Amino acid sequence: MKKNTKNIHIGSILEQSVEEQNISLERIAKYFKCSIDDVEKMFLDKSLDSEQLLKWCKLLKYDFFRYYTGHLILYHGISTSVRKQADKNMQGFFKKNVYTVQIKNYILDGINKNKFTINEVMDKYNIPRTTIYNWLRKETVIDYKLNN
Repeated sequence: MKKNTKNIHIGSILEQSVEEQNISLERIAKYFKCSIDDVEKMFLDKSLDSEQLLKWCKLLKYDFFRYYTGHLILYHGISTSVRKQADKNMQGFFKKNVYTVQIKNYILDGINKNKFTINEVMDKYNIPRTTIYNWLRKETVIDYKLNN
């Protein structure tokens, strides 16, 4: 399936996927409880309602929302200055922190060797308490599996 994340025409993407999977229009029409003409109109639509797209995802066993996610990541990334100014309670704004393995290992080693406490890590590096505890929990599970 060819991906065009710049100009998304979801109808043609769906049509291509239907052809690849050899699904009959009758089956699709029955699934959507509509006519075959309505299904063909969906193939011509540039965008679809999210409920309809979710049904297509279930029918074709593929996450078509990924096209829109890819578009947002590639063409509308949030800059650092905007991210700092954004209201943390603003609906639809997602803050995703990505910690590298080296950062996680440095922090976990420091905590395990009592170089600093969890509260110090939270204050100094602005890492949420639950994230630190999740790292510690996963580290203990991995150590347990390696030793047994």
